Amino acid sequence: MKSADTTPGEVVDGTRTRPLSPEPGQQSPTSPCIRIAVDQLLPSDSPRVHAVSLEHARALAESDAHLPPIVVHRRTHRIIDGMHRVQAAKLNGVEEIEAVFFDGDDDEAFVLAVESNIEHGLPLSLAERSGAAERIVRSHPEWSDRAVALSTGISAKTVSAIRTRIARDIPAAPNRLGRDGRVRPLDTSAGRRTAAELLASNPSMSLRQIARQSGVSATTVQDVRKRLGRGENPVPAAAHRVAAKQSGGEDLQREDRQRVEQTQPDGCLDVKDALGKLRSDPALRFNARGRMLLRLLDPHFISADCHDRLLAAIPPYWAGELAEIARAYASAWQHFACELEDKQP
Repeated sequence: MKSADTTPGEVVDGTRTRPLSPEPGQQSPTSPCIRIAVDQLLPSDSPRVHAVSLEHARALAESDAHLPPIVVHRRTHRIIDGMHRVQAAKLNGVEEIEAVFFDGDDDEAFVLAVESNIEHGLPLSLAERSGAAERIVRSHPEWSDRAVALSTGISAKTVSAIRTRIARDIPAAPNRLGRDGRVRPLDTSAGRRTAAELLASNPSMSLRQIARQSGVSATTVQDVRKRLGRGENPVPAAAHRVAAKQSGGEDLQREDRQRVEQTQPDGCLDVKDALGKLRSDPALRFNARGRMLLRLLDPHFISADCHDRLLAAIPPYWAGELAEIARAYASAWQHFACELEDKQP
């Protein structure tokens, strides 16, 4: 029976609570341990290319250590965690094995299988972890890149690249569920407009108060305030692009051109000024990683005056591939920006 204070995503009495938590280590079933006939079990829906390593199974069969119970999907009798333990039992002629049941659906069972293999046992290869991440992104598109990364043991940057590659094959999710259990909208347009209204009607309100009422981060509220101060739209072109992509009713290439046309020179001057302040901060200048960050920031900013010159220098036959490279860079920096927002006190 589920407790009222159950952590979202943990498994209680063999059933995972919803929403599924991206935090590994909270998914171990706690249903009563039983003994189940080995011949009743079906092979795992495993993230492994080769489900069983006979060498590893023989090593377990020869061990005198007491092995933990396997985890079995109650509905299908598929092995979620413990394929090598089952094989070891067969090698030893054992007919029954200790097990606990899991009552989630097939997709949840697969996530648990991946997390179990990440936490213990024979390690998954990078290719196997990347393949598992792709499957989880397809089955849980609302999960954030970091949540998927935590469950699969790869970097969030790799998950982001996987998501970008298969973006056309998965439904667009309006929100993302982070590893902290918080749901964040991908399209912040409505929240930005609400924040703009609150800033206009209640100028004495703090950024955090406005952020709570508008459903966006304090950093976003700060950006809205700066935009209003410059007489700009509180919703940047990039946010319009997200909304257009989710609605499916806009030409994204036209949105790209409009975004370029709407770029304000004043915005470029703000960035240059901010970079100058960063370069003068001793906390960054006299820190190896800080200097690395400054070296990355400087050459990656395309000012308005050199934008056209760069476009004119690119041969048309490279335009498509360079556009994909630019989007990959943008995706990486966008992920970095999200990390910074989460770090803000």
